[in-house]
Amino acid sequence: MRIAEMDWRSVEDWTNADDRAVLPLGSVEQHAGLSLATDTILAERVAVAAADPTGIPVFPVQPFGVSPYFQAFPGSVTLRVETFCALLRDMLDSLKRGGFRRILIVNGHGGNAPGASLAQEWLMDNPDCRVRWHDWWRAPKTWAKVIETDPLARHAGWMENFPWTRLAGTPTEGSKGPVDLDRLKTLAPFEARTELEDGSYGGAVAHDDAAMAAIWEVAVAETRALLEAW
Repeated sequence: MRIAEMDWRSVEDWTNADDRAVLPLGSVEQHAGLSLATDTILAERVAVAAADPTGIPVFPVQPFGVSPYFQAFPGSVTLRVETFCALLRDMLDSLKRGGFRRILIVNGHGGNAPGASLAQEWLMDNPDCRVRWHDWWRAPKTWAKVIETDPLARHAGWMENFPWTRLAGTPTEGSKGPVDLDRLKTLAPFEARTELEDGSYGGAVAHDDAAMAAIWEVAVAETRALLEAW
């Protein structure tokens, strides 16, 4: 159940019986020919699909993450690590005050990794709560399905090219050689843009929708299993 479809009374009713909630985290950053909001779209969509049968409240996705390396690409937005962690701490504090004690964070962006450490730190100060950090796309079963489909799965390539992240005119054919990620991490943003050209890290542009649907089915089921295990 999306929080957007609830009022405060229905939330209070929920927390009187259950203390689970889902908090999706995303990013707004370049994804080559895909939507700038790809990470945000995917995190929220998998969270809602996973929680839907359970009735567990899903909060609106936090759209901005940590993406300093893409700042030479117009439209990309980044938070500083300290800002992102402070924001996440405030959100967790608010959820606890609202009666939630078991919070699944469905993360859609690798750059948000500092948040996982913050979540552990928050638990140190809130031992009556439980927080699980879930990078949905690289959870064990989902990642195994990705690799089974195509082992070269990288940023802004086929593994993020779903019907709901694809824009009108987004290429569905072609490929690009893999980028040297170790070297890329040493570059300033303007150099990274020159290195990346279109923004993709390499690999196939897309795979057929049937293959993507199979990956998505595993991702939703794996995320739902975490909620139900609580």
